[in-house]
Parts: sequence; structure tokens; C-alpha cells
Amino acid sequence: MAKKVLVVDDEKLIVKGIRFSLEQDGMEVDCAYDGEEALEMIRNKEYDIILLDVMLPKLTGFEVCQQVREFSGVPIVMLTAKGEDMDKILGLEYGADDYIIKPFNILEVKARLKAIIRRTSPKPKETARFIENGDMRLDCEGRRVYVAGKEINLTAKEFELLELLILNANKVYSRENLLKLVWGSDYPGDVRTVDVHIRRLREKIEEKPSDPKYVITKWGVGYYFA
Repeated sequence: MAKKVLVVDDEKLIVKGIRFSLEQDGMEVDCAYDGEEALEMIRNKEYDIILLDVMLPKLTGFEVCQQVREFSGVPIVMLTAKGEDMDKILGLEYGADDYIIKPFNILEVKARLKAIIRRTSPKPKETARFIENGDMRLDCEGRRVYVAGKEINLTAKEFELLELLILNANKVYSRENLLKLVWGSDYPGDVRTVDVHIRRLREKIEEKPSDPKYVITKWGVGYYFA
């Protein structure tokens, strides 16, 4: 089945080029040119991944990302013409899974999108499994998390982090190792990405994020699932 991609950018030539290239690879591509249009499309159609520009009319990419995270964990890759670290971290703060800096190589864009889609696609049914720990339950096929019976809306990366840690309970992972295992060895970001996602994850699954009982910090070493 063709993967469904939403490309959001107000520069129509960029959108046209990305769309053509992705369709050549057999993907189904929708396009939006402002933040409000993009948000409406995301509410009314399911996508495998969203390529979202930061600078958009009506609603910025950050605002779109933040609102989408209220109802969906669809992977989001931000496009930004700025290279400052704060812009990258800001995108991740709002729930983005990755970012690409303009000008970009379309081959890099396709490779990053495919890698994220591959990692976030549901696992085959024969490997489907549920993991339970205390009042937490992970549906690894459906990529859903429940705490005390309530479903928690996680982003793709937040789920991958939690799944890795819970499958290897009590094993301490350094931030560098988590970055490599979850984001891939070719990911250009730094370990602050891990810290941001761990903090967001705790805010969602922990009753007291400042005093976590699930995802624990091993000071000077890294993180582990208790």
C-alpha cells in the first residue's frame, strides 16, 4: 500500500519538486500551502508522515505541530531555512520528530522520510505483542500506550524511546546510545534531542514528572526504565 505524505510549504515550486520526487517513489502525496489548510487536512485524513515548513502563512509550522500533537502522533519532519540550534530544539519541543534544513538535497529528504516511515510502521502481526509493567500497557503492533487504562498520545519518537527502554528494563542507556538507536546513526542532531523527548515523555506518562517512577535518570550515565 502506498505511503501517504502531506507536504506543507508556501513555496509552490518547492512543493512541486518534492511531490514529483516522492510520487516517483510510489508515495501518495497531498499538498498544503498554509498552516490552517494543513491542519484541516490532517484532521480529516490519515497520513504516514508530514513534511512541514516552519515559516507558513496563517499558522506557523510550530503552531500546526503543537495543535496536531493534541490529537495525533503522526511523524512530523520540520523544514527550516534557519540553522540555529534554538530553532531545531523549538521544533522538537512542539512535538516534531526530525528536522531538515533548507536548502536540502531531495535524496536526503526521501531517505529521512523513508527511514522514519519504516521505523514507525506497525510491526507484522506475527511479531505483535503487548508489554505490561505496573499500570502501564504497550500495544507494540498498534503503537499505543495505556497508563491506568487511559490511552496516552505519544509521538513516534516518544513511543520508540519508551518501547526500547521498557523492553530492556533496568538497562541504562547513555544519551548518545539512545540517539543512535532511536534516531539513527546518520541523524545530525545532538543529545539534547534525547533530553527534550525524555522530558516530554515523562510529562505524559508520569503522575509526577519531577519524581518519575518509570523513566529514571542515572546521573552522569543516562536513562533507564525501572
